[in-house]
Amino acid sequence: MTAEADPALTVLLHDSERTDDGRRVPRRILSTGLLFGVIGIYVAIIGLLLMLHGRWIILGVISLGQATLMAIGLGAGITIARRGRAESRASLLLQSVLAGALAGAVLALLTVIMGLIDLRTIFIALSRPLAKMLTFGQGQPIGPLLLILGGALFAASGTLLTWLPSRGRRVLIVGVCAVVVAGVFQELIQIMMQAGALIGSVRDLLYTWDGLTVQGAVIVFVVASAVAALLAAFAGRKRSVVPILSSGAQRRRQAIWLAIVFAALVVLPLVAGSYIGQVMMLVGLYILMGMGLNLEIGLAGLLDLGFVAFFAVGAYTTALLTADSPTALASYTMIPHLSFWGAMPIAVTMSVIVGVLFGVPVLGVRGDYLAVATMGLGEIVRVIVLSDFAAPLLGGAQGVLQIPRPSIFGYELSGPVQLFYLTLVASTVAAYFAWRLENSRLGRAWMALRDDEDVAQALGISLVRSKLLAYGLGAAFAGLAGSIFATMVASVYPSSFQLLISINVLALIIIGGMGSLPGVIVGAAALVGLPELLREFGEYRYLFYGAVLIIMMRIRPEGLWPSPVRRRELHSDDQILEMEEPEESLALARQVGE
Repeated sequence: MTAEADPALTVLLHDSERTDDGRRVPRRILSTGLLFGVIGIYVAIIGLLLMLHGRWIILGVISLGQATLMAIGLGAGITIARRGRAESRASLLLQSVLAGALAGAVLALLTVIMGLIDLRTIFIALSRPLAKMLTFGQGQPIGPLLLILGGALFAASGTLLTWLPSRGRRVLIVGVCAVVVAGVFQELIQIMMQAGALIGSVRDLLYTWDGLTVQGAVIVFVVASAVAALLAAFAGRKRSVVPILSSGAQRRRQAIWLAIVFAALVVLPLVAGSYIGQVMMLVGLYILMGMGLNLEIGLAGLLDLGFVAFFAVGAYTTALLTADSPTALASYTMIPHLSFWGAMPIAVTMSVIVGVLFGVPVLGVRGDYLAVATMGLGEIVRVIVLSDFAAPLLGGAQGVLQIPRPSIFGYELSGPVQLFYLTLVASTVAAYFAWRLENSRLGRAWMALRDDEDVAQALGISLVRSKLLAYGLGAAFAGLAGSIFATMVASVYPSSFQLLISINVLALIIIGGMGSLPGVIVGAAALVGLPELLREFGEYRYLFYGAVLIIMMRIRPEGLWPSPVRRRELHSDDQILEMEEPEESLALARQVGE
């Protein structure tokens, strides 16, 4: 007997599903509303909400703190819509209204408690300005009611947003994000827009010295939305008419896009100023290190947490060969003072040697044990640099000072913008070598080694040679970055080479996309450049940093720009599961029928 042949059994199954849905909906409303309400209370208790309220997005209209409250309601509505995709729209809209009202009620309860009890002895951030901000200056009981109504309204808006066509939703989100960026970073943007009379007139059209005006917000929204709509239309037309290009035409197209990006990187620091140049230079150094560690982890599968040691070797080698100080080698040996261009190849060579020496003790170690072993080797280097034994040579805790800047034809690269161009050229050359290595026979051997060492060895790949080359070539990129870093800061100290640098480089590879060269660039821009731009938010920028990491790993575990191989590896299980689920469902139905 099957479920299809028994109408009574079919009705029973539908009744049980309806009962489960009836139980699931209140639970969904309650969990979503409480979740976003607790998020609102958390950002209020730690003082972040009040701090954000002090920054205007649109001057005199909406602050970043008020936008955060709106985002809480929108998030509740979007969550409800995504959890109940199979239900009717009227039901989802009602659920989102109730969930948003519940989230607002949680915050409203906080304002009521703050009015009855002085909580500043426990949570110093729960002050009267915060209560005034949460109640919109209306006090009790109108303020809490406004919170509840606002939560319901914005939750409904979040649900309606998910029902828009994907192209329209994307255009709207881009416009709103452009307004938020233009308002939050108005000080930095106005500094960047001081060059030239034409750019100055555009700045006056958008901003006052205190912030973004309503007129400027409308202009930014319209321009950003129009650009997003044009790009979406162009992408849609491109998908509908796919030209068949030869390999040569595809390479020419890629070369044109690379030239455009390179030209933009050349022009941006000149227009934006020294601060942006400093940030871009720091991003470039992490890109160099990321490309080296990507060879070890992304291609060869060798988890290395002592990677910062190679960075330190490059920096100290350059410092000892070029510095004008008693610690420099020229002060007590026959070795003459070298310029940066003479010391840089030696620094890279020393890093390669240390990388190979690092690889020898851990040749037979795999997985998590390899990570611990390499971390220990990196800490050994740091302890040696700090020790009294090596202090006469390396300067100990005082480091090496008076490192000269590099110069080209008598022109000294002294400013952040000039040093950024040095980093840009070094990153471009290193990216070319990394790309060639990835597509070489050695790169394919690394990928085979990453997938399965035993199978790779059975295919005739030398594990010792491949691993040592991975460690040595990866260390070369870090040594180049360390050499440039030494000239940038004009001094090197042991405290500049902490374990956190290795962790940051590993994080940007994971966020960008393991084994992907473009992913390294995108990951460095996201995890190094963005926190630097958020430096004015103080210690809260690390809160944003951690939240972005968590959200990123939930939404795109393969990374922002993953390699095709990595994308297939991570989504192969999902495809298999999609293929197996109908068969499992049919088998379950047959068991119930029998």
